[in-house]
Amino acid sequence: MTDDHTVPQSLRIWFVVHFIADMLFALPLLFLPRAFLGSLGWTTYDPLTARLVGAALMGIGLESLLGRNASAETFRAMLNLKIIWSSSAIFAISAALFEGAPATGWVFLVIFVVFCVTWVTYRVRLGGGSSPREAEGWQ
Repeated sequence: MTDDHTVPQSLRIWFVVHFIADMLFALPLLFLPRAFLGSLGWTTYDPLTARLVGAALMGIGLESLLGRNASAETFRAMLNLKIIWSSSAIFAISAALFEGAPATGWVFLVIFVVFCVTWVTYRVRLGGGSSPREAEGWQ
């Protein structure tokens, strides 16, 4: 089993930063989507989709805060999730920008790229399997 001390303190700090960033967007998307998105240049929006994105950000952000003191194995799993989420968001935002989304979308794209590069970098540094089964050598 991997020693908890192999998780860099800087990664634990990044998880707290990620929590704060997610909450800055999750709360207004959940509770004030029209006002929030309007202030960012969106003239039309779907309240269900906006609130669903807010809920996803809330879940991933809260897990960042709750899991910040976890073991290396837990961090590997959380990083896998964060890489999948941020990569998918990069694709989604890029597609939306191509279809004419407001210019504010570029800010979101940059934010997700920064987080994705961060998560991939730390995931490589942590090494090891992506699940306890792989770490134990299961096929």
